[in-house]
Amino acid sequence: MDVRQHSPVVVTLRLCLYALFAGLLALAAIRAEGPAAVAAAAVTGAVLAWGVLSPAVHRSRRRAAVWLGALSLCWLVLLVLSPDALWAAFPLYFLQLHLLPARWGLPAVGATAAAAIAGFVGHGGQVTPGAFIGPLLGAGVAVATVLGYEALYRESERRRELIEELVATRAELAGAERTAGTLAERERLAREIHDTLAQGLSSIQLLLRAAQRVLPEGSPAAGHIEQARATAQDNLAEARRFVHALTPPDLEHGSLAGALERLCSGAAGPPAVRFSVSGTPAELPTPYEVALLRIAQSALGNTLRHAGAGRAEITLSFMDTSVALDVVDDGVGFVPAAVPARAGAGGPVDGGFGLPAMRARAEALGGTFAVESAPGQGTAVAVTLPYPAREDRA
Repeated sequence: MDVRQHSPVVVTLRLCLYALFAGLLALAAIRAEGPAAVAAAAVTGAVLAWGVLSPAVHRSRRRAAVWLGALSLCWLVLLVLSPDALWAAFPLYFLQLHLLPARWGLPAVGATAAAAIAGFVGHGGQVTPGAFIGPLLGAGVAVATVLGYEALYRESERRRELIEELVATRAELAGAERTAGTLAERERLAREIHDTLAQGLSSIQLLLRAAQRVLPEGSPAAGHIEQARATAQDNLAEARRFVHALTPPDLEHGSLAGALERLCSGAAGPPAVRFSVSGTPAELPTPYEVALLRIAQSALGNTLRHAGAGRAEITLSFMDTSVALDVVDDGVGFVPAAVPARAGAGGPVDGGFGLPAMRARAEALGGTFAVESAPGQGTAVAVTLPYPAREDRA
């Protein structure tokens, strides 16, 4: 045990041990036959008191060992002069186990027990089994008590560390859940604004433009219609700014291709992940970019966790009438038809974004979603989204 420990239990046990030692020394002094034994008991008590009251002994293991050696030497002198010093061996066992490392404490206890037996025999005590069993039994009780307490203390420390880790992990999970909830709400709001306000304002613009074309020249309503169309145009631009402000962080500072490239370069492989772009990049509405990024994140995450692949590739293809995303790996593969409803694209059950969720994202934008895989033949996830009408581009 570390002498620098200052827990209430250790301090209380130490004080009780000192009090027991002092009481047994007082008993030896009272029963002593001659001034030499009384003086030895007094010197031993003084050494004990010095160690108890000296801060240096409690701070330094080396000084504590020196003090314990001096105390043991005084006790041996007292044992030579008085047979009653035998009883002080019991608290001395605990001090030796408490202040010394186990490799030194156990031999010290054995030597003290041997000295106690020799002192009893040397003072003319009757040699009986009890003369040997008593000191040895006391030493065994001391060893068992100290080692048992140390085992309990270590177990308590392990549990305390585990509890601290659990508390820290719970705080991290709570923070991650709050962040995920915030991002999910931002995506939902962006999608709702785009699908309702922005689409509605775009439709109003188209209707007002059609009304302008059929109005007679010089109609007094033409100015009001033009003003209404300009107001709808301004509000549509404002709605699109809201959608852009609610864009996921990965898309805030660059294009979809840039976000996908960062996703691949930041993947903690294996497998090695490569990103490529095919065709001429075109501007996509924010919901399209969000959907493609989230599908790529989910598919790649499943590949990293479950596929056991050596290579994975994400390809973003811009075609004449559509944009496609392909996530391919050479992993263990699986049977898509046999995967439960919450299974992931890279293999067994995913943590929450499975095939149905990816398919729902693609189909919500009028696209298609397909998975090709077989055991031992890798997995390919393909998403195709048709370009929206030009008025819907955000």
